[in-house]
Amino acid sequence: MDRIIDGQLEELKRLILVMGGSVEKALGEAISALMNRDPAKFNTVHTIEKKINEDHLKVDQACIHLLARQGPVAGDLRLILSIVKINTDLERMGDQSVNIAYTGKDYLTRTPVPQLEQIQKMAELVRQMVKESLDSFVRGDLALAKKILMTDDEVDDLKNQIFHKLIDHIKANPQDTEASLDLILIARNLERLGDHATNIAEDVIFAFSGQDVRHGGKFGQQLG
Repeated sequence: MDRIIDGQLEELKRLILVMGGSVEKALGEAISALMNRDPAKFNTVHTIEKKINEDHLKVDQACIHLLARQGPVAGDLRLILSIVKINTDLERMGDQSVNIAYTGKDYLTRTPVPQLEQIQKMAELVRQMVKESLDSFVRGDLALAKKILMTDDEVDDLKNQIFHKLIDHIKANPQDTEASLDLILIARNLERLGDHATNIAEDVIFAFSGQDVRHGGKFGQQLG
């Protein structure tokens, strides 16, 4: 028998997917502007982020309404709580994309330095994490969610490589300090975007299995 709550949950999932698509687009525009030296594109990121903020409020309000009116329990309650958390992560990912746009705009006023290709590689990996985290949510795909947890280590390794190479570049070329620090900041924001995608993957695992894998928890540790 169809339940009223099922339709409401599907609408929440749809809104989350819309937000996820906006985050992917914001990140893509920010990196495209950086790589193609097209500062006008950075303005697009700000426009997209405003839409993300609007959808963030819509999802929160819909979740509150659902909790108050339907009194969900068990799996439904886990799913709604996970959506609340995913919603927050997506909003923060929009903020990180805007941070990249601000720093990228500064970088384009300076003489280019090495490691831009590594930044692009890191951004592509993060964008893949964002997409797959939302795919795992829609499908309830625990294997894909687990893959994202492992991909986060690759993102961290890339950030560390970029950091160390740029610090070495600053020591040898002090005149490039500001441009190098811009790329370090962008790498840090990309790392944080990856962390938020990882949070979403952890929430997917919790929503669909009841297992809490945060803070080093392992699969099989189910909440009581």
